[in-house]
Amino acid sequence: MVIAAGGGVVVAILLVVLLFGGAFSLIGGDNVSSVLPVSEEVDAYEPVIRLYAEEYGVADYVELIMAIMMQESGGRGLDPMQASESGYNTRYPNTPGGITDPDYSIQCGVQVVRDVLERAGVESPVDMEHIRLALQGYNFGPGYITWAVRHYGGYSLANAAEFSAMMAAQLGWDGYGDTQYVPHVLRYYVFGRFGTGEGNEALVAVALSQEGNGGETYWRWFGFDSRVDWCACFVSWCADQCGLIDAGTVPKFSLCTDGAAWFADQGRLMDGSYAPSAGDIIFFDWDGDGNADHVGIVETVSGGRVYTVEGNSGDTVRRKDYALGGTVILGFGVLGQ
Repeated sequence: MVIAAGGGVVVAILLVVLLFGGAFSLIGGDNVSSVLPVSEEVDAYEPVIRLYAEEYGVADYVELIMAIMMQESGGRGLDPMQASESGYNTRYPNTPGGITDPDYSIQCGVQVVRDVLERAGVESPVDMEHIRLALQGYNFGPGYITWAVRHYGGYSLANAAEFSAMMAAQLGWDGYGDTQYVPHVLRYYVFGRFGTGEGNEALVAVALSQEGNGGETYWRWFGFDSRVDWCACFVSWCADQCGLIDAGTVPKFSLCTDGAAWFADQGRLMDGSYAPSAGDIIFFDWDGDGNADHVGIVETVSGGRVYTVEGNSGDTVRRKDYALGGTVILGFGVLGQ
């Protein structure tokens, strides 16, 4: 099974994702468009969703499951995942609204999500091509996935409408499922507003998705058994999630000096006078000795300031900002294209 490989998200999305007051927003320059937040009811189920997601091997897809619940029920009612008609429901009638236990609904629904992710060949939480196929399979049933792949190679809005019409005719119903189910769900999914992406934008997006986290995930991923200064581990982890380490675009480094040296050797370490772009690696020199003491990821640049996402800042992942050309900025590692 590929969907849970690596123990983390492998992110490739097109725009930067920011969190403002519980609603995800995308920043491109000074323009903002929002991803709709889930309801308080859905948010309250997050611990239960996470519990079953971990149990069934889809822990990286908690946000996607929450988006599905939001579309299915808004988190209201006794069957918030609308899983009564699934084959995993063996306790209650297999009829709409048959389940009368929200916890059991989530348990069943998470298993259905796991199945459609596997059937659709989803490889990461931002493998949007296959996630769209999986989502429509959640709504129509897994038979849609087989049909869509056989006839069209995957999901499209047009073939979702075709399948719906075909099934309605076969069953003698007025309609079948929700032909707009995929865009409906993706309104609430932080990575769902995008197709695919790479490089700088992907690195920013995965970094922002970690805001507020402590460092254990990152230094343990690197291979340390106990806590270390983990800002470089964080940058490396984010790069790995985007496939940038495998691509040779960013090194795996735990020492800031090693990271800066690697970019210098590649001819891609720019000094502090450089005008950075989102996704560049920013190195800091706190004491002015010419050596890198800290590292982060450039989120954006606006109004003469560079905005960053940094690990090990107060022992958490934080967003910060600095004056462009400030003396504490040693330079920038440029990813290149």
